[in-house]
Amino acid sequence: MSTRIFSRIVVAAAFAGAWQCAMAAGAGEIARDANASLPKLYAAVPAAKAVGASAKAILVFPKVTKAGLGVGGQYGEGALLQNGKAVAYYSTAGASVGLQAGAQTFGYALFLMNADAVAQLDKADGFEVGVGPTVVVMDEGKAKSMTTTTAKDDIYAFIFGQKGLMAGLGVQGNKITKITPK
Repeated sequence: MSTRIFSRIVVAAAFAGAWQCAMAAGAGEIARDANASLPKLYAAVPAAKAVGASAKAILVFPKVTKAGLGVGGQYGEGALLQNGKAVAYYSTAGASVGLQAGAQTFGYALFLMNADAVAQLDKADGFEVGVGPTVVVMDEGKAKSMTTTTAKDDIYAFIFGQKGLMAGLGVQGNKITKITPK
């Protein structure tokens, strides 16, 4: 068996296993994990707490699994929180191609700053990151210089809890879709 075929089989098996684990979560577990993730994010990035106080809703994906070897993918489930309560559930899925290798888990939170950003989640057949409202990914430098008066965009994204190693260059797409967990 060639190395290329073997590598693709390993990657496919990793994706199948990660997807099955992610799919096993029920609504209560997703909501609990999403609510537990926010204090950790706020402790690590104080600007996220300030943005959270002004947000209309927060979509939290507490654990996203990403893996790839040439071709990659990611999947996770999260909850839309309003006033600390889960009001809806979503999955995030993505695919990538390019020079890449590795696996990692991470979480991310989307702070939806206005009613239009919240409404965009359920338009069409899922929300595609990079299409629709303005999404600003906050790195450590941007977060330090941000204040609630400089926050003018529709959605702010904070990535947290990264574990593992994923390296490479590639083209990636990401889609967020409403789900009904068990």
